[in-house]
Amino acid sequence: MLNTFVVYVENKPGVLTRVASLFRRRAYNIDSLTVGRTEKPDVSRMTISIEADNDQARRIEANLYKLVNVILVENITAEPAIVRDLAMIKVAAAHDARSHVLELASVFRGRVIDVAPESLTIEITGTEDKIDGLIEVLRPFGVLEMVRTGIVAMRRGTRTMQAATSNRPADPAAAENFSQSV
Repeated sequence: MLNTFVVYVENKPGVLTRVASLFRRRAYNIDSLTVGRTEKPDVSRMTISIEADNDQARRIEANLYKLVNVILVENITAEPAIVRDLAMIKVAAAHDARSHVLELASVFRGRVIDVAPESLTIEITGTEDKIDGLIEVLRPFGVLEMVRTGIVAMRRGTRTMQAATSNRPADPAAAENFSQSV
């Protein structure tokens, strides 16, 4: 099962390495990892997607809390959340196929951000499934190059990091139904 973690960390050098090393040491493959600043200049937010069952996800969360620079960890897999990915796709599009590629991009609500004599570059934002769908319909034209950002996720509603940290138990192991193994 794909789990999505939102991890708030101190915005300091080396934090990304520590978090990624935790997953490497435990032999978990990170499916997606995005990092960016938050509304607070000293806090960064990581969105990490990883294949794990419920027990593994709990252990990952407990291990993340052991890292000094980690402020808050939320597994939002089962929570109502907004999840988006961004992709830029360069497609071979000679003059005769250009209108068809433009139509396909508009159906998926993508937009053309660069036009070259033999190609178009399309930008698309949405769920991973939506982006995968556009890639599949563009494949017959020839996908020359593609880059994706990885997912970013945010819990729906008004709950913020401050509200979450005030409700968090001082010791994560004290939380109900929490198991930890080292």
